[in-house]
Amino acid sequence: LLFVIGTVSCTLFLAVNGLYSASDDVIELTPTNFNKEVIQSESLWLVEFYAPWCGHCQRLTPEWKKAATALKGVVKVGAVDADKHQSLGGQYGVRGFPTIKIFGANKHKAEDYQGGRTSDAIVEAALSALRSLVKERLSGRSGGYSSGKQSRESGGGGKKDVIELTDDSFDKNVMNSDDVWMVEFYAPWCGHCKNLEPEWAAAATEVKEQTKGKVKLAAVDATVNQMLAGRYGIRGFPTIKIFQKGEDPVDYDGGRTRSDIIARALDLFSDNAPPPELLEIISEDVLKTTCDAHQLCIISVLPHILDTGASGRNSYLDVMLKMAEKYKKKMWGWLWTEAGAQSDLESSLGIGGFGYPAMAAVNARKMKFALLKGSFSEQGINEFLRELSVGRGSTAPVGGGAFPKIHSVEPWDGKDGELPVEDDIDLSDVDLDDWDKDEL
Repeated sequence: LLFVIGTVSCTLFLAVNGLYSASDDVIELTPTNFNKEVIQSESLWLVEFYAPWCGHCQRLTPEWKKAATALKGVVKVGAVDADKHQSLGGQYGVRGFPTIKIFGANKHKAEDYQGGRTSDAIVEAALSALRSLVKERLSGRSGGYSSGKQSRESGGGGKKDVIELTDDSFDKNVMNSDDVWMVEFYAPWCGHCKNLEPEWAAAATEVKEQTKGKVKLAAVDATVNQMLAGRYGIRGFPTIKIFQKGEDPVDYDGGRTRSDIIARALDLFSDNAPPPELLEIISEDVLKTTCDAHQLCIISVLPHILDTGASGRNSYLDVMLKMAEKYKKKMWGWLWTEAGAQSDLESSLGIGGFGYPAMAAVNARKMKFALLKGSFSEQGINEFLRELSVGRGSTAPVGGGAFPKIHSVEPWDGKDGELPVEDDIDLSDVDLDDWDKDEL
């Protein structure tokens, strides 16, 4: 059995195809058609972001289909396989499955749906949102996508998150910054620049929210700021360059739609994001929360503290942290426990009582795992994870088909361990010579 780990386009042990088909009234959405179908639409949309392996999504599917049929011709109901299309899920801040969003009058400000998961509750929420949309139109406050576009082009505040840079402000803002900057060099008379403007503005707002300002979108009028245009060899418009601290600027050569721009910005953000947390399994909640929330969780069983001391344990943890950093774009969970603290878990992963340190990569949805066979070192673990990433690892089912009971334990205090204190035994009354003879 091949062990396949997902990147953007494939998933770990993906045995289930998308949950919806062309025969359903649910409209399948992808990065290719999302902008045209949803963002440029006058209709109200309910969109589910799902993963085929997600149990909650599978349970929602019949209700979502029923709601789509009931709302046909009234409200559009769509679904995004956000496991397959991670850039689209990331663009809308999808962190768990299923996530449902309502795209109303302002398609760039989707609302989260927090209601029930029955078709009745979904339909009720859709009609309520539709009523609000119609009332807004009646009062003249909103005209849907087209008026939003006009307001951006007529200076209606749509560009508020694009940072205007000049010859004087550029170095101070960009060159000394720890943030990532995507800078558009434009000319006011350039038709391509005018076409890009609303896309750049919409992307700037979304990227600011998604990255908490760590990736910034900016613009430079290259006809006015000729020092910058000369420094960076700007020959055509628009030219977009990416600036990161300590690196030479690179040209952005991706697509010019907001979804393309956002996807690249989020890639840049994840490249610069901190690695995932490395958590000790001190309770069932830590294990379940981590493994349920990620495609894969990497579990290490480290030797007992009395065998390694604090320095030895920290060296193992450092190796794990380096690997978590190296593979952070995979968005895996990282856990560790001490040998013997979770013996049932060890047994279920084929570790069971010897060979520490050990490591298992677990797919909690399929309850399958692969074991590290090489050395517990940067080189050994890297080889193990790299092999899995390209589908060349072998797997086995988790013993019992489910995680066993996890014991609540005190977290490691960071110190060397202490031998348990034993009661003093008074040997003065024991005849050691006789005891030795009996033993022999």
